[in-house]
Amino acid sequence: MDSTAIRRAGADDVPAMVRIRAAVRENVLSDPARVPAEAYHGFIDHAGIWLWEEAGRVLGFTAADPADGTVWALFVDPEAEGRGIGRALLPRALDDLRAAGWERARLTTQPGSRAERFYRLGGWKDAGTAPNGDLVLEKLL
Repeated sequence: MDSTAIRRAGADDVPAMVRIRAAVRENVLSDPARVPAEAYHGFIDHAGIWLWEEAGRVLGFTAADPADGTVWALFVDPEAEGRGIGRALLPRALDDLRAAGWERARLTTQPGSRAERFYRLGGWKDAGTAPNGDLVLEKLL
């Protein structure tokens, strides 16, 4: 029996997502209070969050914001990095943006990070610099 699934997140999954977000090695939140549990609930209730679950454990998640055409989150548990979880999850978020009528997706990430390399390999292009110095990338959908 296959114990791996990509599925929509529910309220019970918020602690796992908060755990993963706090464990990342790059794009670390300088102030974790900037992304409270309520933010996850808002996405679950209105936009949707996609999870990678394996043997009952959440190992990654992604969410897009159909209100502004951005990828809000793509995070993988550091212990599960390099297994293709992010590559499998990201298209779900992009599909959500496409379904909401967006023709291009945007996101921000730290310049010079593994995340930047990941996105560039996936066809994301420069779209400027955010006020905090993060790189803004975009991709046609």
